[in-house]
Amino acid sequence: MSTSALLPSSGYRYIASVPGVRSGQAIVDGTRIGVHDVIALLQTGESVESVVANCFPTLTRAQVYECLAYYEDHRGEIDVLVSRQMQTEACPA
Repeated sequence: MSTSALLPSSGYRYIASVPGVRSGQAIVDGTRIGVHDVIALLQTGESVESVVANCFPTLTRAQVYECLAYYEDHRGEIDVLVSRQMQTEACPA
């Protein structure tokens, strides 16, 4: 079963939200990769091509571009998640 069935009216072909997966945040359908993970990479200088080739080789360019589209429609939500992720990564272990 495709996880996108959980968001039938979302308008996004490759974006889903699955309870219990990544705290129900938006993910790339069929993966555990958060939209905010992709956006954080793009915001720190990665290109769409490098995200697909080096960071998340299981994603397609279409999926990365849809993450960007989702981000444009949900900027506040994704910015908060990216900020939290950056703060967590910046903390010493």
